Amino acid sequence: MPQEAQPATINAETASPGALLLDFGGRVDRIQPGTAFTIGRTADLSIDENPYIHRRFLEVAERDGIWWLTNVGSALAASVTSADGMAQSWLSPGATMPLVFSATTVLFTAGSTTYEFSLTAQQPFYQMSTSWTSGADARTVAELLSPMQRILLTSLAEPLLRRRAEGSVPLPSTEQVATRLGWAVEKVERRVGALCDKFARLGISGLERSGAGEILSSQRSRLVEHAVGARIVTADDLPLLDAFAV
Repeated sequence: MPQEAQPATINAETASPGALLLDFGGRVDRIQPGTAFTIGRTADLSIDENPYIHRRFLEVAERDGIWWLTNVGSALAASVTSADGMAQSWLSPGATMPLVFSATTVLFTAGSTTYEFSLTAQQPFYQMSTSWTSGADARTVAELLSPMQRILLTSLAEPLLRRRAEGSVPLPSTEQVATRLGWAVEKVERRVGALCDKFARLGISGLERSGAGEILSSQRSRLVEHAVGARIVTADDLPLLDAFAV
């Protein structure tokens, strides 16, 4: 049974949008309209003791009949996508966005660990008229990535693609990816940089190089979040990685 959230009450002057269900690693919280619910290290949902997570990082609140997600932290950002991967936003510190879809997936990385949870609205503000499938966008993705880029991206995201539920999972280090693919570390770093540059040119936030022209671990994590959230790589790509890495 879902756990009943008991956060602080907010005045609501419009019709109720219905409850919002938050699922993190099998724990389900039912967030009621007129309330606010926080996610962080010491919050309504205490995700982890990871010191890189803010005590209060994200807040879900209902205002004017719409559910909103706000980044109340100071350093971390979150990738927010519709469940089908068609719509994606990057929620930077201080930013807020409406949760208009029936189901929303949130991913963020703190240190070397990536976290994922889902939000499901009982009465969504917006409904997709048609469902998106990977086949519908196969041509676009095929043109976007070369076979080796797809294998590399799948290797970077492998733990997320193999997990069976939302929750937390450590991402592989550059050295682990190099070992998995049989490449030199320098080759992995160079090709990850090229992938970040490609998506940055396409307007994906958070993938720009540092002032020194380097690709930091935060950019690599953001690359994985975008690729998984937008369904650029999926579990269907794992056999290709397994065949290459044998």
